[in-house]
Amino acid sequence: MRWDATTSGSAKAPRFVPAPFGTAVMRGLRNRCPYCGVGRVFAGYLSLVPECSNCHAPLGRLRADDAPPYFTIFLVGHILVPPVFWVEKAYEPPMWIHMVVWLPLFTILCILLLRPIKGGVVGWMSTLGIVSVEDDEEEAPPAAVAPPPRGLPDRNA
Repeated sequence: MRWDATTSGSAKAPRFVPAPFGTAVMRGLRNRCPYCGVGRVFAGYLSLVPECSNCHAPLGRLRADDAPPYFTIFLVGHILVPPVFWVEKAYEPPMWIHMVVWLPLFTILCILLLRPIKGGVVGWMSTLGIVSVEDDEEEAPPAAVAPPPRGLPDRNA
């Protein structure tokens, strides 16, 4: 569901429009709120704050899910795989040298890039207005559920 900042449910919420795509993504990359550029996006290493401390935008409802790890692996692979092939072609080192050098390098680079990439994805999602559906389902009143039928179904009916 799309979250519209101009028609927010609370009367205290400020009215503003999402930033342009490039601005929102750059703010997210720098761990800043994609809407105002002042508040922080992350409460921990990868956990989002429920809302911006400055503009109260619902950042916790912007769920990046699997996109940041995908983009991180894609980027790190494109950065490190060509040197791996070049070293293999030029020097032909034993496999244990490859494992000692490249595996820690891949791991460290992925850990360093995952947080800014997730911030960028959150900024991207803020421009698209994508919020989690489960939060909207919690606000809706529960529908009446019919009890399950008891016993075996009647085959002769």
